Amino acid sequence: MTTPAFPLVLATLDRVVLTAFEEDLGTAGDITSSTTVSANAMATAAVVARRRGAIAGLNVAARAFTLIDSSLEVDVLAADGDQVEQGSALLQVSGNARSILTGERTALNFLGHLSGVATETRKLVDAISHTKARICCTRKTTPGLRALEKYAVRCGGGFNHRFGLGDGLLIKDNHIVAADGIAAAVRNAKSKIGHMVKIEVEVDRLNQIEAALESGADVIMLDNMDLKTMVEAVALINDRAVVEASGSITIDTAAAVAETGVDVISVGWITHSAPCLDVGLDFKE
Repeated sequence: MTTPAFPLVLATLDRVVLTAFEEDLGTAGDITSSTTVSANAMATAAVVARRRGAIAGLNVAARAFTLIDSSLEVDVLAADGDQVEQGSALLQVSGNARSILTGERTALNFLGHLSGVATETRKLVDAISHTKARICCTRKTTPGLRALEKYAVRCGGGFNHRFGLGDGLLIKDNHIVAADGIAAAVRNAKSKIGHMVKIEVEVDRLNQIEAALESGADVIMLDNMDLKTMVEAVALINDRAVVEASGSITIDTAAAVAETGVDVISVGWITHSAPCLDVGLDFKE
């Protein structure tokens, strides 16, 4: 099990879940459950994994059920970060049948999506486990779900890049052009930021590295470099800065990238394109 270093903040969780319910319930509510099921009907249902994967979002799914009806009893049967097998029970929810049915899809949407992110992250983490490199996510997240998706990356054993534009300084190619060069961009940044803020510079050519180092960059991102060039870049940097590799890195190529000696591998698709883990809810007879 991988235990995330930072838990989800309840206020953030509630805001996201309530927004999802607003979208799903609209103005009329769950007209199917309210017209077909007795208001007094009680039930017990199990949420299960329908294929193997890493789990994330159990607390989000549980909160979805209790926000829809605080009288529902939810038993969490696994832990975020667990690698579970097909058929594993993840949650059990008991109480009003209408409430369970109304909360079902929203709970499963969060659990399936976040577990999918954790599962793909875990595959990458396992692929590079023989190296010193870390798998890291990016800001390429679903609008409104960044905190949850980055939490899911941690559940899969990965690490988080900056959460937003305000908590990390990353000078990319367009910043360099607009500022008239790497040296000017870093100099301008250093004159305005506090001592706690690190500076990362993106480079796509070897001849940019020395300028980034001489300017005082803390991290150098190697953007879309081939393996041979990455090896040369790592040698040039020679531990004078943290080295990050980024750009079109897949499960098939991650190990080779990590073996070049980089410290961090940043991957956008684990948050924006990870397939959902198939999870389902079944009422008990």
